[in-house]
Amino acid sequence: MIFAEKLEIVALPPFRFDLSAEIFANGDRQIRAYEKGMFRQIIRADGKLILVTVESAGTVDKPKLSAEFRSDRELTQKDKKKAEGAISVLFNLNFDLAPFYEQVKADKIMACITQKLRGLKSSTTQTVFEALIDSIVEQQISLKVANGIEKKLIKKFGDTLGVEGEVYYAYPTPQKLASASSEELRQCGLSVRKAEYLKGVSKLVADGKLDVEKLKNYDSADEIIRELDRGRGVGVWTAELTMLRGMQRLETLPADDLGLRRTISYYYCNGKMITPAETRQIAKGWGKWKGLAAYYLVIAEMLGTEP
Repeated sequence: MIFAEKLEIVALPPFRFDLSAEIFANGDRQIRAYEKGMFRQIIRADGKLILVTVESAGTVDKPKLSAEFRSDRELTQKDKKKAEGAISVLFNLNFDLAPFYEQVKADKIMACITQKLRGLKSSTTQTVFEALIDSIVEQQISLKVANGIEKKLIKKFGDTLGVEGEVYYAYPTPQKLASASSEELRQCGLSVRKAEYLKGVSKLVADGKLDVEKLKNYDSADEIIRELDRGRGVGVWTAELTMLRGMQRLETLPADDLGLRRTISYYYCNGKMITPAETRQIAKGWGKWKGLAAYYLVIAEMLGTEP
C-alpha cells in the first residue's frame, strides 16, 4: 500500500523552478530526474523512504511549488515537515539572490548572464555525505564516466521503494558503503584506490569519527577542509566541491577543477587555457558568491546562453 500526501511550498523570490531543476534533466528517473516539468527523487525521513514529486505552481516573482510525497509507510506531520525541508535545501528555496545580483552587476558578463538566468538557484545534496562520496568518485575522470559510476553505486547499494510498478533508489547510507567489499565497489567502475578511499571515508562517517553534517555549522572554510582531509583520498579539490554541493558554501570556488576553468575561460578568456590563479583573479569581483557565479556560468554553457 502506498500513502500519499500533497502540499504547497513557497520559495523566496525570484526563483525559476524550470531553470533550477534543468541540471537534473538527463538524470536517471529511478534515482533523480527532471522531466515534463516534474522533478522526482527519493529522500529519507526518520528511516522512511519518501518519493517526492515537485512541480512549479507559481511564477518567478511569486514562486510556489506543488509537492507530492509517497511512501509505503504512513506519513506523519513530522515526516511531511522533513520532506518539505529536504526540498527546500535541495533547491535552496530560502536563499536570497538579491545580494549576489548586486555584487556582480559591475561585471558586464556576469550581470548579463544573471539577468538571462534570473531566478536560478543552485542545488544542494540532501546530505553532506552524498556530496563527499560523489566528489571522491569524480576525482580525475570525466563527469560522464563519474555519473555512470554514481548510478551504479546507488542501484547496487541504495535502499529501494516501489511506487506504481516502478522501483526508485535512495542514496546509499554510510553504513551500507562501509560494509561493502572492495570488490563490490570496484564492480561499479571504481579503481582499486578510489574503492579504498570511498570505503574508508564511509567507515569514518558510519563509526561517528567524522561528523560531516556538523561541518555545515563551521565558520571557517579552512577548518572544514582540515576536517574532511582526515579521510584518506580527500584533498582540497574534493573538500571544496563537497562544501559547494553539500553545505551551501557558495563562496567556495574549486579553481583546480579543469572543467570549471574551461567554462570560465569560455566566457572570460576566449577559451584559452587558464590557471587556477587566473581563475581566482577573475572570480574576485564575485565577492563571497564565487561558487554561485561559477554555477551560473556552468548552467549558461549547458543551455547555450551567451552574454
